[in-house]
Amino acid sequence: MKEATELIVVSVYVDDFLITGTNKELLKEFKVELLNVFEMLDLGLMSYFLGMEVKQRQHEVFICQQKYAKEILKKFHMEDCKAISTPMNQKEKFSKDDGVDKVDEGLHRSLIGCLMYLTATRPDIMHAVSLLSRFMHCASEVHFQASKRILSFGSGMFSWCSKKQEIIAQSTAEVEYAAVTTAVNQALWFRKLLTDLHME
Repeated sequence: MKEATELIVVSVYVDDFLITGTNKELLKEFKVELLNVFEMLDLGLMSYFLGMEVKQRQHEVFICQQKYAKEILKKFHMEDCKAISTPMNQKEKFSKDDGVDKVDEGLHRSLIGCLMYLTATRPDIMHAVSLLSRFMHCASEVHFQASKRILSFGSGMFSWCSKKQEIIAQSTAEVEYAAVTTAVNQALWFRKLLTDLHME
């Protein structure tokens, strides 16, 4: 049988530390050594870090950016917006010269930047944000409204990845076969993950 290795992981951002590991006693010793060398506070279990809320329970860790999302809504005067089911209108076509009035580039860039940071916990909006970020230097009212739509997007269960297609499909049937294969692989992976978590 393979011998277990003790592990401590330290994440540093400017003057904030996150410390986790496999052994509580080892973590306590490490924190005592840090406190002897540096002037610092031990804030206990992480609950908020870099705009991310963290809720920890036994065998569970939930990360979200609800507070941050609400701050973005307030910043762009969208507190009363209604939730929608998709982050982007599927029929919407974007172009640099769409003939629509231009918007303040700084404002649009700020919105896109906020949305990019939100993708840390919401990868389901990644495609829409990535697409609209291509028009930051020539944003029109169409682009700006589409960016605001992403903020109104509700939430749900999703699986997400982004990569270039590995095959060149010769027919629509082949495209559908590739999509089904990916979906089945994901379903099998989720089933194995849930089994490992004793949630069959």
